[in-house]
Amino acid sequence: MKNMIAIASNELGVKRIKGKGNNRKILQYAEEAGFNNVDSDDEAWCSIFMNWCAEKADLERSFSKAAKSWRHVGMSVTNPELGDVVVFWRVDPNSWQGHVGIFMGFTHDGRIQCLGGNQGGQVSITSKGQEKLIGFRRLRPIKKILLSSEELKEGGTGNEVRVLQECLKKLGYELGTSDGVFGSRTAEALIMFQSTNQQLKPNGIFDTPTRKYMTKVLDLSLSINNFFEKIN
Repeated sequence: MKNMIAIASNELGVKRIKGKGNNRKILQYAEEAGFNNVDSDDEAWCSIFMNWCAEKADLERSFSKAAKSWRHVGMSVTNPELGDVVVFWRVDPNSWQGHVGIFMGFTHDGRIQCLGGNQGGQVSITSKGQEKLIGFRRLRPIKKILLSSEELKEGGTGNEVRVLQECLKKLGYELGTSDGVFGSRTAEALIMFQSTNQQLKPNGIFDTPTRKYMTKVLDLSLSINNFFEKIN
């Protein structure tokens, strides 16, 4: 799975052109994200940029130029991790106006660091107060994930472990940062997942029966996501 932080970070410094003229790159974000009626970089484009990043990362999107549309995308999380989506309100909590970006952590005084578009008119990292926070969302993949065919267990490392960690988090199991290290938290999360199927041994080992069951669950989740995407 592609890293949305890396995708967005590569765009740092892309800036709106003041006055006459438009930054072609910003209009490109809109075109590639499916917004064909954007012809000016004066338009609020934080959600456009987020949709573009999510599309490049093969993750769920809001398909809306409204920042607050992200309130209903992905899974709600209370313990955000780097790369989760963060949604804020602007002007008034009940207004349509808002802002959306990628969560990058907290400052020493509790402000939320946010990587996003249209922040000071450009792609940048800024911090915002928690008093305007609406919530954090974790996006799920929209394409089938290929899980490792090898047995994975505590002590293992590598990209296949990271993919397993990401899948467990997409299914709602908290285990911390997806660092590619199969530690005790990954094992505990895997045991919780295995415990949902009486035919599996809850041993914390990613074996063939566990892989087959997880593949079925992920495929079902993907089908449901695609269904709701079509009717929304």
